[in-house]
Formats: sequence, C-alpha cells, structure tokens
Amino acid sequence: MRFDFNFPKWQWPFYVVRHPFEGFEDVRWKKAYHSKVALVIVLIFFIVNVCSRLMTGFVFQTNFEKVFNVVPIFSSSVLIFFIWVVGNWSLCTLFDGEGKMNEIMCVTAYSLVPYIIAQVICIFASNVLTRQESTIITLISYIGLVWSAVLIISAMKAVHQYSMPKTILAIVFTIVAMVIIVLVLILLVSLFQQVVMFVYSVVTELMYRFSM
Repeated sequence: MRFDFNFPKWQWPFYVVRHPFEGFEDVRWKKAYHSKVALVIVLIFFIVNVCSRLMTGFVFQTNFEKVFNVVPIFSSSVLIFFIWVVGNWSLCTLFDGEGKMNEIMCVTAYSLVPYIIAQVICIFASNVLTRQESTIITLISYIGLVWSAVLIISAMKAVHQYSMPKTILAIVFTIVAMVIIVLVLILLVSLFQQVVMFVYSVVTELMYRFSM
C-alpha cells in the first residue's frame, strides 16, 4: 500500500534514500523528479569531491599535489555522471526501456545522495580521528557507496520498468557503453589537438614566409 505523499520535489531525494525499493516507483508515477533538483545534486557531488581532495585530514590524505587541478575531479564526477546518463539512455532505448533521458538523469542524481552524505561525514571525521580509527572512515565510505549502488539499481528498475535480472544486465552493458564513449571522446580530443597543432604550424610557417 502506498501513501499519497505531497512532498515538495526537493524533498523526494531524501524520501528515496529511506525507501529505495518503492521510492523510485513513487517518483516515476507521481512525476516527482525535477531536473533543477538533480543538477543541484550533481553540483554538490562535484563540490564534495573537490572538498574531499582539499579538506581531508593530513593523516588520511593520499594526494599531495603542488598544483591543484580541478579538471580530473570534474572528469571523474560530473563528466562520468552525464556519460552514464547518455550511455544508459542510448542502450535502454534498444532494450525497450521506458525511461526518458531527463528521468534517468534525475533518478541517478537522487541515487548519489547517500554517497554525498557519507563523503561529507568522512571529510569531517578525517580531521578528528587518528590513523588507528581509519576503519570507521572506511566503513562510512563503503556504506554510502553500497547504499547509492542499491538506489541506482532500484532507480533503473523503476524508470525502465525492467525485471531485476534485466536491470542488472542493462547496468553492466551501460558500463561497457560508458567505456566505449570515453574511448571515442579520447580519440576525438586527440584528433582535435592534432588538427589544431597542424593549423598552428601552417599559420606559423606562412607568417614566417610572408615576413621575409
């Protein structure tokens, strides 16, 4: 039996965190997803990853960089998020999935909430705990990761109206699609760089000859 929740749309991510299996069914059928809320969550996801790199306690810090570079963090968080969305939508369209791209983006963002909360707790804990208490941070991190994984599975099942085996299969193939997309992007970036260097060298050579 489901209750008629009249939550504001920004509260639904916290509802699905508490009710991972029926929550996304409610979100889908009540049209409770909202792209602005999802984008805010993705932004917070990126900020938390940056804070994790910069504000983790010295005892637990594993990245000692002289110059901080935000590009790798952006690539491993925001870019990967949208590659997942595109890959899942493209693949599940072929697998008769019912989810639209906006729905996939929203429910995936909602699934990140436990991971984000766990990372925030770990950042604060890393500044007060000792190395001997590192198990606590590891446990919190794994709880957030597993919880988000359960939410993603539930989200994909609800949004595409798949059975559980088909949901797992779709997620596996989505990961494969993501790898292919990343490889294609790397090839395109490499090709673009080569074209730019070629044009630059031609222009430089022409300018040199005209100046003689």
